[in-house]
Amino acid sequence: MSDVVTMDDLTNKEIMSILDDAERLVPVAKGDIHLPLLEGKVLANMFFENSTRTRMSFESAMKRLGGSVLNFTSVGTSVAKGETLFDTMQMVDGYADVAVIRHPRQGAAQYSADAIGIPILNAGDGAGNHPTQTMLDLFTIREAHGTLEGLNVALVGDLRYGRTVHSLSHALVRFGATLTLVSPEGLKMPVEIVSDLREHGAEVVETSDLAGVVPEADVIYMTRIQKERFPDEDEYAKVAGIYMLDSSDMSGAKDGMIVMHPLPRVSELHPSLDNTENARYFQQAFNGVPTRMALLCRCLGVKVPKKVK
Repeated sequence: MSDVVTMDDLTNKEIMSILDDAERLVPVAKGDIHLPLLEGKVLANMFFENSTRTRMSFESAMKRLGGSVLNFTSVGTSVAKGETLFDTMQMVDGYADVAVIRHPRQGAAQYSADAIGIPILNAGDGAGNHPTQTMLDLFTIREAHGTLEGLNVALVGDLRYGRTVHSLSHALVRFGATLTLVSPEGLKMPVEIVSDLREHGAEVVETSDLAGVVPEADVIYMTRIQKERFPDEDEYAKVAGIYMLDSSDMSGAKDGMIVMHPLPRVSELHPSLDNTENARYFQQAFNGVPTRMALLCRCLGVKVPKKVK
């Protein structure tokens, strides 16, 4: 049994093994096959921040595998009475076999992992990391391109506060990706992350010009400008709506280029893009189910059969 707090908790070999497991679990995720690998196990879904896809996909993943779920939010629990994170997690340690935690404070997932004995999966800690999102992103990229090796990936939008792109950029570099970071000046990828990526041998280009990167990209990963992360509403107003893709922007794209987004979207993906062959963001959202199935199995020490039937 083991935690997944950052992508550093997984080797490249482990990443590929989890993606292979997830691929075999797709028919289970769709409900076409019943495979109760986690029957009798209990997942605690600990969400101290709002979530739709992450919370529901973890719940779907656990239930599709025969397990049960305890859903927790800070509303209607003793957190509202001032209970500390440490004390809350001590309770969870006695109620569940594995816990997923999303928390507004960076470092909360590691703190929780250090505090209790059951495995912890980080579902987003402030502007820190979101490794299970990265795993489903890698699954989606491999599904589309057949490989993770040597791709040209453009990360667009809120690269300063966006935990999805922080985790994903590090993972992509491990597989030899070229990264183009597209953002306004105030939302650039943190300097320390860019330096770390380059130290690991990555080719990293920074620009504010989205249109200029479309023709060379294999993947365009759009992100929402996150109003809730801004300390100043005036600063948010300066960059809100700065980037948007629509179907007409796809005319100059490579064959096979895909557009991804962790969702929810605001204005950065026009609905005209939804029915194009490039749009993968709804498939990406579904891919959270088989990928998180595979992660839950790994954390609980349960092997996925080589043949799922």
